[in-house]
Amino acid sequence: MSAVVKVWIDEGCITCDACENICPEVFHVEDDSCFIVDGVNPNEWGDDIIEAAEACPVDVIMYEVAGGEEPPIEEDAPVVVEVATSTPAAPAVAEVAGDGALDAVMAGDRDLHILFGSQSGNAEALCTLISKKAAAYGLVGHVHDMDGFDLGSMSGMKRILIACSTWGEGEQPDNAEVLFNEAKGSAKILSNTHFSVCALGDTSYEFFCQSGKEWDEMLEKMGGTRIHDRVDCDVDYDIPAAAWIAEALSRISCVDDSGTFNEDCVAEMSAHAAGDSVAGGSGDVATVVMPEIQLVANIFRYNADTGETGVDAWACAVPGHHSVLDLLRTLKATQDGTLTFRDGAADDPTTGVCVNGRLVLPGLTRLCDVARDKGEGAQIRIEPVAAYDVIRDLIVDYRSYDNLRAASKPWFVGGQREGTYAGKSVIGTMDTVVATELHVSNEIASPQLLHAASDAVPYNRSYMGPAVVTHLWNRSCDPRISDKSRKVIIENLASTNGVKAETDIASIHRQGMMGLTAAKSVLQAKTAVLAHDGYNGRHGKHVWWYTWSIKSSGKVNETTLYRTVLGPMGLVNNALSGVSARMIFGFTRTGRPMFNELLGMLAPPAGIGKMPKQFNSSVENHHEVVSIFNEMDGRF
Repeated sequence: MSAVVKVWIDEGCITCDACENICPEVFHVEDDSCFIVDGVNPNEWGDDIIEAAEACPVDVIMYEVAGGEEPPIEEDAPVVVEVATSTPAAPAVAEVAGDGALDAVMAGDRDLHILFGSQSGNAEALCTLISKKAAAYGLVGHVHDMDGFDLGSMSGMKRILIACSTWGEGEQPDNAEVLFNEAKGSAKILSNTHFSVCALGDTSYEFFCQSGKEWDEMLEKMGGTRIHDRVDCDVDYDIPAAAWIAEALSRISCVDDSGTFNEDCVAEMSAHAAGDSVAGGSGDVATVVMPEIQLVANIFRYNADTGETGVDAWACAVPGHHSVLDLLRTLKATQDGTLTFRDGAADDPTTGVCVNGRLVLPGLTRLCDVARDKGEGAQIRIEPVAAYDVIRDLIVDYRSYDNLRAASKPWFVGGQREGTYAGKSVIGTMDTVVATELHVSNEIASPQLLHAASDAVPYNRSYMGPAVVTHLWNRSCDPRISDKSRKVIIENLASTNGVKAETDIASIHRQGMMGLTAAKSVLQAKTAVLAHDGYNGRHGKHVWWYTWSIKSSGKVNETTLYRTVLGPMGLVNNALSGVSARMIFGFTRTGRPMFNELLGMLAPPAGIGKMPKQFNSSVENHHEVVSIFNEMDGRF
């Protein structure tokens, strides 16, 4: 058996399952990447690892055999030149491993302090990634939120990296503003500190990456030494940020315990980190330590035996970085052992609760993100998820969703598509943009939570709900599906209990990134259903084209539609109801002009009897009107 002493996975994996099929003891494939199984001894599976590497269609499985030999190359195999897209390849290094220089650098204090100024979470995620990768360079990463950070503590830090986004027109993000203003009046406290800055921004704004530029200048004014040049990243920041991380870490990790930068060790450090890439790509994500929060937790209680409901309130002092699930566990352990909630892994989709009106997974939601008031007046309200029957306290019965999903027949029947020969087998091909869209549209952390995001679900238990709609629509968009299966899905969405029953996408849209992703899919599904059935109901094409015309032209809007349909009688009705006053003074839903000419007020309507009454009265098939407006809002 070949003696394989090290195995790792390079960038570019397409998650084809070839390696896991050959050697599942070593390789584990998930939706977006492939991993080496923790604790595995590669020497025990040498031949299988080599076979898996040869079967890999994109040649990303790398290994090292005893004695530092390179993997064997077949005589007829083409020479492949690998181009790094994120981590630059380390240059050749002279035989210096034995001089102890690198060992001396890596002795003593190895703390790396990473601060983020973030408005939407991108800079925070980037800093967490930096902390994870820092381990390969022998560094111990500490991620700090600028909000509540002690500026004076910087004086004792030898290594600082900052990732900061820009808010609005060149403003500091909310969590960085106080610290930056404090730094303006600071003395030169960073005389023994090396730093580098990654600035995130958007080139469509005038002050591109302004906040990051300001921090770069500020750290220098405070006496710090720039270890690596600042990088300014646009919206697509992944590649330039990855290159900055690799270079900044390779240099700042060569700052020794005394705060001295050993530049002659940079190349060797890069090689050392590349050799430890497997360790740097695994392990837990760093925890960002946040200040303690004083809050009152108001938790819904329900006892099914007695039928009693109420709210229990507990005053708490908890670290801001603790999750809502951590809080519930602590209260159950220390205050009331009868408190009932679904416990499990942080990403368990069935643990969802409603916190201050937001649908969240409690294990993934930090207290500092839902109780922003750091003073003693902070409140947090935890309730069971709506749209389901409550079993006890915060636990609900998800069977209604499960039954709707089963009834929707969400099966996938594949069709014929193009493929390519990859070594021993043929695999299907897919356009990169299409594949990315499919991955993004399916990134729903909890379909059970998403189901409850609709305002219609609690009042229409027959409606399949946004989670099933999103699931079906995404499958219909998959190019691998058969035409027959796609047709069945569209007909299912067009049914009485399909997407037409969704009356207001806004309630879904406001539920964070999950809601934003799902709302887009629901809107697209509704548009497809409109095209499918063509509005051949009682109101027919007249509703469709009339609404399209007024919505796109801007000459009238939904506020004036009622009066246009009813003519002079509508004027009298609207005058009595107050609609006319709202139109005259500009209180319209879209902000468009109330009317551009008197014709819309005085001319007899051509469509009396053909248009549905839409305002100040009940509307039959009201979903038709709402769906049209929702589609128009998405287009204009």
